[in-house]
Amino acid sequence: MAAEAEEEYESVLCVKPAVLVYRVPPRASNRGYRAAEWQLDQPAWSGRLRITAKGSTAFIKLEDKASGELFAQAPVEQFPGIAVEGVTDSSRYFVIRIEDGNGRRAFIGVGFVDRGDAFDFNVALQDHFKWVRQQSELARQAQDVEQGPKLDLGFKEGQTIKLNIANMKKKEGGTGSARPRPAGLGGLSLLPPPPGGKSSSGERPAPLSTPAQLPGTPITDSLLSWPQPTAAPAADVWGDFAKASGSSSNQAQGNTGWVQF
Repeated sequence: MAAEAEEEYESVLCVKPAVLVYRVPPRASNRGYRAAEWQLDQPAWSGRLRITAKGSTAFIKLEDKASGELFAQAPVEQFPGIAVEGVTDSSRYFVIRIEDGNGRRAFIGVGFVDRGDAFDFNVALQDHFKWVRQQSELARQAQDVEQGPKLDLGFKEGQTIKLNIANMKKKEGGTGSARPRPAGLGGLSLLPPPPGGKSSSGERPAPLSTPAQLPGTPITDSLLSWPQPTAAPAADVWGDFAKASGSSSNQAQGNTGWVQF
């Protein structure tokens, strides 16, 4: 269906609003046509010329300027060829072979007043058949590829493939690798410094909490049961704490069941 629709589509290649038609006398020999023998001052008809294309065939259509009624049509299946032939004494005149659709044919002469119109007429036919040759070449190449030997990329019977992954290494810093955390001195994490005196805002410091156990320090349950000092005034926090620590040390020395560290 798609191919048939493409064949039925008709495109316009060239339009020239003024063309002259002449009666062509029969050739007496194999020499080319001469426009000087056509009585150029007495054209048989004048009108509009259109070149259309349907598939690979081009059609030269001579139409009435006002109504667009078809006067004559010349199918062109090859160019240069017998359907369109230039004269030997001018570049503005051509001989075309018209057909009526019932098998009857006749040769008539067409001419252009402007030499540029004759040039466009000639180029439009050349470009169309150049495109036809390109399409034919592409179709031939595609057919050669289909008919040629096909490349077999499949595994043959008993054929295997080996992968050497022994030397493959995981890139450093890749996904899933954890970065080592920096350690303090001796692998110990550091504690925050003890609170100072008055803060800049004037608030009293919080009371000291229970001593935190340091990794590797032999703190026993008996030391953890020591009474903790009460919060001292902001003016002398460390003084009272030193006294409380001293009294506790003396008490520890008086008890023979405790071990001093």
